[in-house]
Amino acid sequence: MTPDQKDMKRQDVEMRLKACVNGPRKPSEHPALPVTADDLAREVVGVRAAGADAAHVHVKNAEGIDTFAADSHEAVVQGVRSAAPGMPLGVTTGAWALPDPRDRVAAIEGWRLLPDFASVNWHEDGADDVAAALLRRGVGVEAGLWHDEAVAAWGRSPLRQRCLRILLELPDGLDPGGAVEMADRLHRAVRDLSGDALPILLHGEGSSCWPVLRHAAALGLPTRIGLEDTLELPDGSPARGNVELVHRAIEVIDSAKAGR
Repeated sequence: MTPDQKDMKRQDVEMRLKACVNGPRKPSEHPALPVTADDLAREVVGVRAAGADAAHVHVKNAEGIDTFAADSHEAVVQGVRSAAPGMPLGVTTGAWALPDPRDRVAAIEGWRLLPDFASVNWHEDGADDVAAALLRRGVGVEAGLWHDEAVAAWGRSPLRQRCLRILLELPDGLDPGGAVEMADRLHRAVRDLSGDALPILLHGEGSSCWPVLRHAAALGLPTRIGLEDTLELPDGSPARGNVELVHRAIEVIDSAKAGR
């Protein structure tokens, strides 16, 4: 483990909320979705001021599509670092942008300016290879575990204990009770595999977003919020953007903390 990764693990002790500001969404899905490097830099400044402790971004091309391109990654990382120095910054390595894992590995090897961490979805082909490429470059690996099969695949990985943190990611389409039940099942499964060795960040998407965020807060686990995960506030009304979502999430977290 590199010194930077050790520093990031220490930050997890304090991290309660990560902002996921755009995700794989296209610009047509929300008028405030940040796309360009300048957009993302401004957005990270905004969510940091609102109380987020880290940021997760999807680097995009001129059409608003996720990309691994080195020039685009460099522009985003440099822009965010200049605008929000010291803010922990992560990116995605989702296979939808480059389906062949060999292409993803080659792209990571070509990045000139590196993020602090990157998420790797363990249900995707080549997850171990992608994670190994990140680790070779000193980038922390977040293990994205979406379901039982992903947990099992991660459990077989020789890189399991070298990850920076676990991301338990609950899907859209679940009712609140089902989302919480699934969250608890996955949480038990990863704890059986890793004990308390790795931090766990718990979050949902779409219909599961706010129920799982509340559950994470009640458990005292880090969580995340942003336009990647939901376009709506807890009452179902449209969110104006990431800053409003962060403010509402912190209200939920603070309320859960007061009740513990």
